[in-house]
Amino acid sequence: MALHPVIDRVTDRIRERSHPRRTGYLSKIARAGEDGPRRAHLSCGNQAHAYAAMEDKADLAMTARPNLGIVTAYNDMLSAHQPYERFPDLIRRAAHAAGATAQVAGGVPAMCDGVTQGRAGMELSLFSRDVIALAAGVAMSHDVFDAAVCLGICDKIVPGLVIAAATFGHVPAVFLPAGPMPSGLPNDEKAKVRQDFAAGKIGRDKLMAAEMASYHAPGTCTFYGTANTNQMLMEFMGLQLPGSSFVNPNTPLREALTVAGVARAAQITRLGNDYTPVSAILDERAFVNGLVGLMATGGSTNLVIHLPAMARAAGIDLDLQDFHDISQAVPLMARVYPNGLADVNHFHAAGGLGFLIGQLLEAGLLHPDVRTVAGEGLDRYTAEPRLAEGALTWVEGPGESLNDRILRPAADPFAATGGLHMLAGNLGRAVIKASAVKPELHVIEARARVFHDQNAVKAAFQAGEFTDDTIVVVRFQGPRANGMPELHSLTPILSVLLDRGVRVALVTDGRMSGASGKVPAAIHVSPEAATGGPLARLRDGDLVRLDAVKGSLDCLEPDFAAREPVTADLSGNAEGLGRELFAAFRAHAAPVDQGAGIVV
Repeated sequence: MALHPVIDRVTDRIRERSHPRRTGYLSKIARAGEDGPRRAHLSCGNQAHAYAAMEDKADLAMTARPNLGIVTAYNDMLSAHQPYERFPDLIRRAAHAAGATAQVAGGVPAMCDGVTQGRAGMELSLFSRDVIALAAGVAMSHDVFDAAVCLGICDKIVPGLVIAAATFGHVPAVFLPAGPMPSGLPNDEKAKVRQDFAAGKIGRDKLMAAEMASYHAPGTCTFYGTANTNQMLMEFMGLQLPGSSFVNPNTPLREALTVAGVARAAQITRLGNDYTPVSAILDERAFVNGLVGLMATGGSTNLVIHLPAMARAAGIDLDLQDFHDISQAVPLMARVYPNGLADVNHFHAAGGLGFLIGQLLEAGLLHPDVRTVAGEGLDRYTAEPRLAEGALTWVEGPGESLNDRILRPAADPFAATGGLHMLAGNLGRAVIKASAVKPELHVIEARARVFHDQNAVKAAFQAGEFTDDTIVVVRFQGPRANGMPELHSLTPILSVLLDRGVRVALVTDGRMSGASGKVPAAIHVSPEAATGGPLARLRDGDLVRLDAVKGSLDCLEPDFAAREPVTADLSGNAEGLGRELFAAFRAHAAPVDQGAGIVV
């Protein structure tokens, strides 16, 4: 199948736009790799320090075996990352079996947005991505590793690890997931309990019971939020083994995939015949494939921030227009909560990423001619991993959906266009996750209520102040203002208003969780209010129109453009719970449509 003209055109546009940056990046990577394996140039003393604690130090000192650096985001506070506790020993054994060695190169932080929602810690969340990239860079700076094995899953962790992997682009890297927890309380039932609690219909005891029945075991949360969108991207972009994203933790198949990932990392180093550095994988085609996957699955809006940052680390410039144009060409093929009732386990059982990638390749919506950690060509990712008599093999993936309420072919999708839309108007540029919103709510025109704090929105709700159709504006929530926290804790109360018949939408320069659902939300508004962006000129009572059909976001007041922007007292965002440590991040963060980064 010939490449779809929109995919071809957007790829060419990205390639042309990125040419100066990408050329400089590839030149830098070539210089870093021109003297061969870096470990060979360490002095005997340097090497002795690195190998001193290893049982197999003689293998490293006297042979040409590849040495794998494990960069781990393990902690046992995140359910998704708790399985990583036992991975280093497994990786070391697998490396030995593959004729290699492995060491833990370093750890990176991994915070849980589910824990910090609505709390001050959420103001550090987005910036933790750059901390992860820095920490992974420190881990890889020792020059003793022939490939990286990256252990990360959740929201900022995978993007931070990718930024570091691209920066060390002369070194191969394989990402090893740990998989989603088994299905628990259905996500729609959990959401209903949250709304009932917000409306005062039930007590905290029933809310706590529902939450613990939903988040109940090791593994990734089962809704299709940022963590699981990350896993999808790592397959679409060729940094994970085919079919490895959504296999449950602590199962024989999961262990076999981990072993296979380690063996593959050993095979693709410069010491072998299949050298595959990260710089050869992460080109403009890989990022376009990632954008296609994001749209086809209705993935998390957080990736609209992370993908430009990851791309910049690889010398590639993405723009919101690229997201928008690809969304218009790519059909929505999956319904996974919050876009539907299914969770990722149901999605995987229905045919999962293998079916999806196969359909998109047949429709000409993906670049097939890419390099991946599994080898040449994205068609490898249509296969499905299986255990046959204890041995891992890949078999032909499903040719049809096994549940068309969850997964549909490209020719008969849930919607003709993708899950994310760009909005642009006199309020700036924003994104909306339209796939989760009922069509009748794709256009909202109403008077604005303007807030500078999400707690003030909750107080107004509790006081019964939302009785008419309303555009709730929460501004001064961008990276320069307070680190751009997710405002997911507003979802239950705004959902209650929708259920009461009030047409309500959210407009903010902050973020919403990848799990946010049915409330129409124009998020990531840029330029942000703290830098004098248009949101700073809004007033209570202004007529605002959010139109996800036409892709517009406007204040309809005739004097709007002539107003002076208001300022806000942001001093309260500067201290407490570690905010002080991130002052330089707030002061120097890039605009959100460029990734809101510090290090790229």
